[in-house]
Amino acid sequence: MIIDTHIHLDSDRYKDDLNDVLNRARDGGIKKFIIPGADADTLDYALEISKNNEDVFFAVGIHPYDIDGFDSLNFDSYLSDEKCVAVGECGLDYFRLEGSDEEKELEKSRQKEIFIAQIKIAKRYKKPLIIHIRDASSDAKKILLEQNAGEVGGVLHCYNADEDLLSLANDGFYFGIGGVVTFKNAKKLINVLSKIPKDKLLIETDGPYLTPTPHRGERNEPIYTKYIAKKMSELLEMPLDEIENITTNNAIKLFFNHY
Repeated sequence: MIIDTHIHLDSDRYKDDLNDVLNRARDGGIKKFIIPGADADTLDYALEISKNNEDVFFAVGIHPYDIDGFDSLNFDSYLSDEKCVAVGECGLDYFRLEGSDEEKELEKSRQKEIFIAQIKIAKRYKKPLIIHIRDASSDAKKILLEQNAGEVGGVLHCYNADEDLLSLANDGFYFGIGGVVTFKNAKKLINVLSKIPKDKLLIETDGPYLTPTPHRGERNEPIYTKYIAKKMSELLEMPLDEIENITTNNAIKLFFNHY
């Protein structure tokens, strides 16, 4: 069994065949699905999907690219729902900063402000965090530690293989491994995988994005977690069923302890 801890089922790319996508995954042994709150505009649809499917859950959050929508999002109304299991995806992303140096610093400052606000919300509701970090490892780690985010823990979604983040395992943070681990050019992640504590490994697709080999170029979907698990099994020299059991138990511990 596998739990897909990060799958954008509310994406338009699943709208025409969502039930088929879910049933393929279920037939392949995928036990649960978590929709991250990456797009405030589709949050109600994510909630609807989770209400219509016993094994689908969702999170509420503002992605660092969409911080302008933070003030208008009613976190409380979603976090009080029994199917809401986390806050996020939230975090820092400095990859696409534009404008002058001053404008870039203002954007960084705003991202940090919204990230901290969401950590405080997570702590208030005792929900784990789904964290997006790109080209911002140092600032993100500093904020997580300063804000005592380990109080609720969370997952470093699509873990960027920065070894400096590994110590966050000691503070209750998990590491989301997705299709990138199957890419030939993912040497950094492949090399660091064995350094992640086994009890802090999670599997995710980030579908419809980051489709694993051998389906690169196609739409990603939860059934493809089997390729991620298989690659992890090879790299860590562990039986496939052990990888599945460990990552499933880790996901249950982080997201579903109260179920």
